[in-house]
Amino acid sequence: MTEQTMTGQSQDVVEERLVENVLRSFDDCTDPRLKQLMTSLVQHLHGFIRDVRLTEEEWNTAIGFLTDVGHITDDRRQEFILLSDVLGASMQTINVNNPAYKEATEATVFGPFFVDDAPRIDNGGDAAGGAAGQPCWVEGTVRDTDGNPIPDARIEIWEADEDGFYDVQYDDARVSGRAHLHSNEEGRYWFWALTPTPYPIPHDGPVGRMLAATGRAPMRASHLHFMVSAPGLRTLVTHIFVRGDELLDHDTVFGVKESLVKDFVEQPAGTPTPDRRNIGDNTWARVDFDIVLAPVVVS
Repeated sequence: MTEQTMTGQSQDVVEERLVENVLRSFDDCTDPRLKQLMTSLVQHLHGFIRDVRLTEEEWNTAIGFLTDVGHITDDRRQEFILLSDVLGASMQTINVNNPAYKEATEATVFGPFFVDDAPRIDNGGDAAGGAAGQPCWVEGTVRDTDGNPIPDARIEIWEADEDGFYDVQYDDARVSGRAHLHSNEEGRYWFWALTPTPYPIPHDGPVGRMLAATGRAPMRASHLHFMVSAPGLRTLVTHIFVRGDELLDHDTVFGVKESLVKDFVEQPAGTPTPDRRNIGDNTWARVDFDIVLAPVVVS
């Protein structure tokens, strides 16, 4: 050991003693789950710091980054959700909390653009709300894992327009590309939306700068969001994705699952729509999505 530097063994003792001291600081925590979370967090955080030999400059940079994430977050933009998404933390939390059960539809990330109190539409209504894009007829059934139809299931849908923006990203208080409806007595539902298109997550903030610095693109694969709920059943948060989209293997939030990739079949101009809607000389698409909800308690 030189005069300036401790031996590796001595340094390990100092570092491990600190970890032990921090862990002991939670000894009087009376909430078992909170104590488990905090002690595990400390062990993993200190393990990371020690593993990469984190410099003080890097730590200060990380603090500044998280500060910037907080400053840009408001009631219309949730940069922390974006950060969680692009690190795969959101998707992993979904995986942990939604274990596979029989034929239940798989869950995926919630995303930062859901808004409560979306307009109610009837079956056959238009969720696009004037948003630009190719009309798309969406239909399917909602069932439980025993095959029983679920009447009156609440189905929330939301999506970006053809320019890649959700309504909340505009400054004019528009409400479009989102709605909710209910399945009928046979568990069926049907509505108009837009054919999903790829778009970038907001990348003009600290998360975008992180992606650029690490050589990653901010693009999301084309998708339509669903949240489906019914009494006694696990609420499902999911998307459906467009088969053939070149971004399916490069979704920046890691949300794609093969079972959620669907055929959005384009219909030639002039093809009659299921509800005889007049869409002029435009093309339109259609997709089938049958939804299977798992029970709340899964053994």
